[in-house]
Amino acid sequence: MNYRTLGRTGLKVSEVGYGAWGIGKTGWIGADDRESLKALNRSIELGLNFIDTALGYGDGHSEKLVGQIVREHAGNIYVATKIPPKNSQWPARPGVPAEEAFTAEHVISCTEQSLRNLGLETIDVQQFHVWSDEWVGKGDWLEGVQKLKEQGKIRFFGVSINDFQPDNAIKLIETGLVDTVQVIYNIFEQSPEDNLLPACEKHDIGVIVRVALDEGGLTGKITPETVFDKDDFRSNYFKNDRKQEVFNRVQHIVADLNISVNDMAETALRYVLSHPAVSTVIPGMRSITNVERNMKVGDGLGLSQDQLAKLKAHRWVRNFYN
Repeated sequence: MNYRTLGRTGLKVSEVGYGAWGIGKTGWIGADDRESLKALNRSIELGLNFIDTALGYGDGHSEKLVGQIVREHAGNIYVATKIPPKNSQWPARPGVPAEEAFTAEHVISCTEQSLRNLGLETIDVQQFHVWSDEWVGKGDWLEGVQKLKEQGKIRFFGVSINDFQPDNAIKLIETGLVDTVQVIYNIFEQSPEDNLLPACEKHDIGVIVRVALDEGGLTGKITPETVFDKDDFRSNYFKNDRKQEVFNRVQHIVADLNISVNDMAETALRYVLSHPAVSTVIPGMRSITNVERNMKVGDGLGLSQDQLAKLKAHRWVRNFYN
């Protein structure tokens, strides 16, 4: 496993981290706690040392599983979690005051709940689960963050940028108040390359990439015949003719790069890791099979310049979350 520095935090994190949304049993169907714990343990055996979770993943269920594993590997794993917005609005909407989403009291109380769920004394990276640059200099949320740092309850502060709004954190980055950002970035969603990633490089901000596999679309496993449980969020994400559209685009990538469909997941992860601003990518890995497949990518090797150049043509501006 190759390790990268998480921006100015100085933390050396594994290129492939663990995205723990799926094991929280919210939105994803099919998670089994025993399998989830086995997958987490296997990933750590293979060199993973960064896990991203959230208080909102299963109302703390994901944090509890993560905490169980982290305590078993004391001192070796970095944990990032997230504070849900007080108004429960995902994503943050324009014109909504900061105090409706994050107050100092809310930031502190949620962090203390996460610490109880995790069974830890300190969270390495505490993040806001949504963000709007309209909140820079507004409200008292920063007082809560600073108090938690002073008390040693969190080490670093980050934000999870709204879906497909990568520029909606650049103002915050320029203030110097934030240590990390988490963003959707993949072969289809290349817009972070335009402004966000250069800003992160300039200000030494750690970059955590989520949805690198486009919720499974870039694994090559989604076909027009794929059926999701009605309670699985992917039944909406891939609604109507979206499965066919994704399938067609993946076939074009496979033909363009002259690779197998079975190579798509690796190619997608390597595309993300080929950008020097990226610190770690956090795919969801609920099975040992997926862990072992994805962890192989964290070897420090990127795609060729020819492959990268060809993949630039596959940028696809769209938002399946809407």
